[in-house]
Amino acid sequence: MDAETVFGIYRHLAERGVKVWIDGGWCVDALLGRQTRDHPDLDLAIDHRDEEEFVEHMKGLGYAKRHDGEDTAWNYVLADGRGRSVDVHVFEYDESGKNAYGIAYPYGSLTGQGRIDGHAVDCVAPEWMFAFKTAYAPKEKDLRDVHALSEAFGFEIPPTHRR
Repeated sequence: MDAETVFGIYRHLAERGVKVWIDGGWCVDALLGRQTRDHPDLDLAIDHRDEEEFVEHMKGLGYAKRHDGEDTAWNYVLADGRGRSVDVHVFEYDESGKNAYGIAYPYGSLTGQGRIDGHAVDCVAPEWMFAFKTAYAPKEKDLRDVHALSEAFGFEIPPTHRR
């Protein structure tokens, strides 16, 4: 998944009034303002109330649900048949800001601003992306992401993620 494709998806949805937030590895790169590594997919957060419209617009781009046995109603993959995929993270807050459905994004975590391919995008806030990336046993790519976020934003790296 290249930067031009990622921003193309983001722009296509935004032009149609569908709000999404970049998550995962592309979020790290958006927060850093540059691509630091190759990404096999794009992770997107989408509000449950916009999900149906989101899926329809993604169909228009050639993406369809890929059923691999690990999908749920709130976390699934859309693939385009050309090797590109979007990992969809559906969430919903109630009127008090508590998670009411799907992926439990803490209220306020979807307030980040970054840049992909030179364009502004909404994404997970840096402190939350760092918290998410340090909440599980890391792979090498996660260690690189954590160290890059630490360097850029001054976060202290936990012992589990030090080299």
